[in-house]
Amino acid sequence: IELLVVLLAIFIGARVGGIGLGIFGMIGLGILVFGFGLKPGDAPTDVMLIIVAVITAAAALQAAGGLDYLVKVAEKILRKNPAMITFLAPIVCYFFTFFSGTGHIAYSLLPIISEIATDSKVRPERPLSISVIASQQAITASPISAATAALLSAELLGSKGITLGNILTVCVPATLIGVIVGAIVVSFIGVPLEKDPEYLRRLKEGLLQKEEKSSIQISEKDQQRAKISVIIFLIGVFSIMLFGFIDTLRPSFMTNGKLQKMEMTHVIEIIMMTVAGLILIFTRIEVNKIIKGSVFLAGMQAVIAIFGIAWMGDTFFDGNAKFIEDNIENIVTHY
Repeated sequence: IELLVVLLAIFIGARVGGIGLGIFGMIGLGILVFGFGLKPGDAPTDVMLIIVAVITAAAALQAAGGLDYLVKVAEKILRKNPAMITFLAPIVCYFFTFFSGTGHIAYSLLPIISEIATDSKVRPERPLSISVIASQQAITASPISAATAALLSAELLGSKGITLGNILTVCVPATLIGVIVGAIVVSFIGVPLEKDPEYLRRLKEGLLQKEEKSSIQISEKDQQRAKISVIIFLIGVFSIMLFGFIDTLRPSFMTNGKLQKMEMTHVIEIIMMTVAGLILIFTRIEVNKIIKGSVFLAGMQAVIAIFGIAWMGDTFFDGNAKFIEDNIENIVTHY
């Protein structure tokens, strides 16, 4: 019955969308605690704080025009090689998402990818489909994404000695190879546009009209500010990767007579909040502009969603550890 409560909370929350996932997750938690007497598990504090820090930095980047500038750079790369759009688009989306930690930059590129593909007589669904997948794959490999933050938390892999370097060593090549293979696969999907009867019919009847997607226009002053924000943000990302791969760079502290390295979760939080502060200082943007951007709003929705769902899930698993061990774990281990 408790499992059904968890699944129902997730189902309803997903149907409502947005912060509904977190709200109904918290309702499910309330039922488990007050209705079934389960002890509340550990709230996903580390994950939430990392997401807050990263989203604050990314929102500052967006407010300073950094995301628009990155989209403009990506557009130039894609337009220089239109014939290779099926392979180039997902790679560009992958790396831009990897370094920004958010999929918003990839979504901004989708109309441009569609236009370039159509002009090059390439079926738009080929580069579009794999580009969206590439963006999501990059999130699982990005050193500053919410997905990586969750893995690094003490609740998951952080307490088991798994470092950021370990995660990136596995996730980066795995996802990148997967994206390349996926691009090869989708390049064979469907017939070329010039041979597609439905496309030719619509073209003949004048149902398809070319719609130019206007490029993002950035003034010289704004472009300078955007470049500064991008440089600061990338320095922050590379710093996190450096600390993740080279443990000796992280500060050490004596705790109960033992020398312990500073946790990567704390490193990410400090660096990304510092990045946000440096962007504010050097670009002189209004601080209120940060919290009004789409990146900040989406990030805060993610925090609320994780707050409710993860806490509910941890409470259920902690309260039913023996049941899970005797049933689910044994079944998985057996097979």
